[in-house]
Amino acid sequence: MRVIAGTARGKVLKALPGQDITRPTIDRVKEAMFSSVQFLVPGARVLDLFAGSGQLGIEALSRGAITCDFVDASPEAFAVVRENCRAAHVEMKSKLHHCDAFAFLASARGPFDLVLLDPPFAHGTLNRVLPELSRIVAPGGVVLCESERGAQLPETAGELTRTKQYTYGKILVSRYEKAPRE
Repeated sequence: MRVIAGTARGKVLKALPGQDITRPTIDRVKEAMFSSVQFLVPGARVLDLFAGSGQLGIEALSRGAITCDFVDASPEAFAVVRENCRAAHVEMKSKLHHCDAFAFLASARGPFDLVLLDPPFAHGTLNRVLPELSRIVAPGGVVLCESERGAQLPETAGELTRTKQYTYGKILVSRYEKAPRE
């Protein structure tokens, strides 16, 4: 697992062994995700919810995001995120939160321009978390969700509207957008 582009390009990141706690995003999916938001990332405030190894948020920071909040409840994953942020030299732009995603969302202020979601599959987590995110996504902001292919996700969640879905083998990436202010 490595950083694909930007200031930390080529940096190898650590992941927890096995897939019990984390399931790293494969490079092909990560590249497609970031290609779809390439003009949004520079200067963006990013949230990497269910951070796992932190690779999605680190990729955003490497590509020019100004800040990223990393959230993970697992002590092992949290330690890996911290280590990876240091290794990629993005720790000064990183805010690490060792807590449950829903606890974080209950008090998060935002706004976030880009939210990256890669929660545990097959638990219905996205259906519960998307409405909670709506209030902290900036107008014109984007939420990218990774899920298992065939996941039934809502067309709308609060002020978020699903605009696209992409399939990569067993992975489904869904894009939600919040309308810009007029």
